[in-house]
Amino acid sequence: MASLNKVLLIGNLTREPELRYTSGGAAVCGFGLAINRRYTTASGEQRDEVCFVDIDTWGKQGESCKTYLHKGSPALIEGHLRLDSWQDRETGKPRSRLTVTAERVQFLGSPRGEFGGASEQDAAQAPQAGGYQPQGGGQQQQQQQQQRQPQYAAPQAPPQQGYAQPAAGAPAARQRPQPPAPASGGSAAPAAPAAPAAPAQMPAFEQPADTGDALDDIPF
Repeated sequence: MASLNKVLLIGNLTREPELRYTSGGAAVCGFGLAINRRYTTASGEQRDEVCFVDIDTWGKQGESCKTYLHKGSPALIEGHLRLDSWQDRETGKPRSRLTVTAERVQFLGSPRGEFGGASEQDAAQAPQAGGYQPQGGGQQQQQQQQQRQPQYAAPQAPPQQGYAQPAAGAPAARQRPQPPAPASGGSAAPAAPAAPAAPAQMPAFEQPADTGDALDDIPF
């Protein structure tokens, strides 16, 4: 008939892990584990029962337990039962005990709460994700979001070519006359000098009529 020897425990360490080495150089780490069990009596009363179990783990896993586990740390143990027998040196009587040889040890986290969970005080102090935030925090978060957003400046119109309008109230600048552009295809001929202005005409006088008869009338 087939048999099964399998143990699965979840509890907290009752003491600091102790690491030792056998004569062959193998590492073995031993610690105690407390497992709580709640049950209801016939009268309807709930009670807690604690079971203490000795755990042994070997090799690299035992060295890791020594490094990362401490008194009060929660852990999950998967292994099998083993019966240890020895003879008492003082009385000479045979003695025995059941221990668990751990095949797999899983560290469950912080020992602050049961099985690594956070305590009620820590849960009350922790901020709620997605919940209401006190006044002032929203403005600060909004300002941070505005600072993170890139700022875009309005595009400036390109400068217009040609004559620029003077600013209001500023005197108009005198423009220098520009020489005429040379004709394409060769050098331009020099411009002819300007003709001198015509002299002003003298006023015309009417020529007197023939006064021969009048001279004869003049007495001598």
